Amino acid sequence: MPKLHRYLLSELAQSTFAALVVLLIVSVGGVITDVLKDIASGRLPAGLMFSQLGLVLLNWLPLILPLALLLGMMLGVGRLYRDSEMPVITAAGIGPRQLLRPVLALVLPVVAVVAVCSLWLGPMAERVSRAMIADANRNLVVSGLEPGSFTELPGGGGVVYTGAMSADGSEFSRIFIYRQAEGRQDITTARGGRLEVEDSGARYLRLHEGFQVEGPIEDGLDYRLMRYAANEVRLPAGEVRHDPTDPRVMPTTALLGDPRRAAVAQLHFRLAPPLLALAFGLLAVPLARTTPRQARWGGTVIGVLGYLVCISLAQMGERWIASARIAPGLGLWWLVLPLLALAAWMYLGDGAMRRPRMARRAEAAR
Repeated sequence: MPKLHRYLLSELAQSTFAALVVLLIVSVGGVITDVLKDIASGRLPAGLMFSQLGLVLLNWLPLILPLALLLGMMLGVGRLYRDSEMPVITAAGIGPRQLLRPVLALVLPVVAVVAVCSLWLGPMAERVSRAMIADANRNLVVSGLEPGSFTELPGGGGVVYTGAMSADGSEFSRIFIYRQAEGRQDITTARGGRLEVEDSGARYLRLHEGFQVEGPIEDGLDYRLMRYAANEVRLPAGEVRHDPTDPRVMPTTALLGDPRRAAVAQLHFRLAPPLLALAFGLLAVPLARTTPRQARWGGTVIGVLGYLVCISLAQMGERWIASARIAPGLGLWWLVLPLLALAAWMYLGDGAMRRPRMARRAEAAR
């Protein structure tokens, strides 16, 4: 590779990496907010916080990487124009066609990574995430309940104490539960019990041989005492049971032979990110072209808005395919192919000199 190509590749790769780091930091903040919300509502055990952060972020990579590539290349090429390096390169007779090699040397590996994340790693992360949550909701140890200590239930559901617990976290003994609701308090004790989870995701503590006292929190004598042989206490609901036939968690190879519209829609939605990354990688070069007196961030704003519009159309197209508003054969090709054609046309025509109007008229007159 010529020295100029290595220099351009280095500049573009550094700016793309910097853009990716910034986008990942911003994305981590959003992922942490969503995960903490699920933990507070009781749908996600607190012990799975960090593993879920990594899996969710891995599932977001097909949407983050194309934007990082677009911003990084636009920043890198824009710096070359701002420092007058690109005009010198153009004056030396090196145009878009000659620069295609260093551009593709960066774009194609990123497209390959996006394809791997979209077609394989993302669905795998979704499957692992749901399986971990489904298993954790059946295990009180992972949910944060430890023998010999008081534990607050997620979502403010109450306080639980248990004296002993089985190794798998499904059975316990000597339990104490304190709850408050609508100005009244409820205290429940039991010799033992077990955790049971329904298909809907509802979790119950099946208690046996205990007492339940219910009364006002403030002053009053309206207390009720009950001795029971069997009782049930509902815990905050966890995630719905893991469904391996959900197209969002199915491997891409399994979607190829699935005739369901939801599966076809999910397949097209997974194929779109790498093609969009290729299109935005080519569009970044002409969009980054600036003149000395031109606004610096105008092309960047247009590129980001174009990315947001395309991602929104891809998500809408997935819903349209699933709801039979678009033919399955059409898929998302109506979005991807025109964008690729536009990117190739703008890249190859970038910097081309137009002939004067008088010359065109003279040639037409002949």
